[in-house]
This record gives sequence, structure tokens and C-alpha cells, in this order.
Amino acid sequence: MRRHPRRGEAGREVTAPSLRGAEVGRRIGVGLMYGLWKPRVLGAWKVPASGPVIFAVNHSHNIDGPMVMGVAPRPTHFLIKKEAFVGPLDPFLLGIGQVKVDRSGTDRTAITQALDVLSAGGVLGIFPEGTRGEGDFAALRAGLAYFAVRSGAPIVPVAVLGSSDKRGRLIKALPPLRSRVDVVFGDPFEAGDGSGRRTRKALDEATERIQKQLTAHLENARRSTGR
Repeated sequence: MRRHPRRGEAGREVTAPSLRGAEVGRRIGVGLMYGLWKPRVLGAWKVPASGPVIFAVNHSHNIDGPMVMGVAPRPTHFLIKKEAFVGPLDPFLLGIGQVKVDRSGTDRTAITQALDVLSAGGVLGIFPEGTRGEGDFAALRAGLAYFAVRSGAPIVPVAVLGSSDKRGRLIKALPPLRSRVDVVFGDPFEAGDGSGRRTRKALDEATERIQKQLTAHLENARRSTGR
């Protein structure tokens, strides 16, 4: 994706996230995730080889995002809460094409950057539950539906299983080293009803459709992995 300035909130220039940076992030993720754990990846072939795509990922552990970045077949730009961009992590995360989001209100800069990713045919990663929790897609925020309906990009459900089962003995905040983590990619689907409507009602209906699809995918993923 070419980096280009646009005018965002309050007239500030908004730079599109770097595809080259996201590819660097993917390569780093490959080394770390396969070096520290034993990822088992299912359904990666279902991810469209080109064009805009949204990964909808369940979120029960901090390594879920890096794990998906490392095992996905395409570079991924994740929407990440601004609280994670502290110290040296700030320039690092921005350098590998990730998108900083202020969750305290409507972050128009982040919205612009996310739509730029999709308009350039890239992959946008979203944790639709909004925050780390049970990772069961029980409560979805409307942001995923907005990006899917606005861009027309298909959603690929992604289930990360095993990242929060046990705590590591050496580092309590991480899963046990060399333990297995399953990442299951599902079939792409459209969130909208084909009408192109972006009204509140249309987004609410899209959110309901999305939740049904994600919940079904998670159930299938658990069944297929024995989790």
C-alpha cells in the first residue's frame, strides 16, 4: 500500500498504514510465533489471495493478534488500542503498519486509516468484541459492521484457540512455551444485505448477521480442533 497523506480530523494529515511495514511485521510474527509456540493453522486457503479482506478475530489473550499476523497468508493491519502504543512500541507498531485507535470516542483518524487499508486492497484485522475477554464473540461492537458495509470487503472469521488455556511457568503472562495454539480461518462472507444501505438499522442488522456467522465459526473451530 502506498503511503499518502490525507486530511483527517481537525485538518491533520493522515498517513495510510504501510503495506511494506505490515509485511515486515508478518515476517517478525512468523519467527516469534513459530519459535516460541507450536501454531496449528487450519483453513488459511480460504483467505482471498487478493483484494480487501477483514479478519474478525476472537480475543482472549494478548498474543492473539501477533499470532494471526504470524500465521496469516497475507500481511495484516490490526486496529489496536492506543494504550498499547507506549514507549518504543509506539514507533515499532506504527512502523509495521498497525493502526492506533482511541476508544474513548470516535477516532476519525483511525477510521480513515482503516478504510485506506481496505480501499488499497489490504487486510484489516479487527477484534470485534472490542477488548480482551472470553473470546467467544458474545458481544460485538458496531465497528466491524461499519467497515464491512462501508467498504464492501468480505469478512473472514478467525478463531484463536489455546492461547489462554494455561499460564507459562517462566512468564505467567504468556502461554507455556512450545504449547500448541490453533488458528482456524473460516469461509469469507458478506456482512451487508446487498442494498448498500449504511443506516443505523442496516448496521444493526449487519451486526446480527456477523455475530451468527462468527459464533457458528467458533463452534466449528472448537469441534474440529477438539478445544
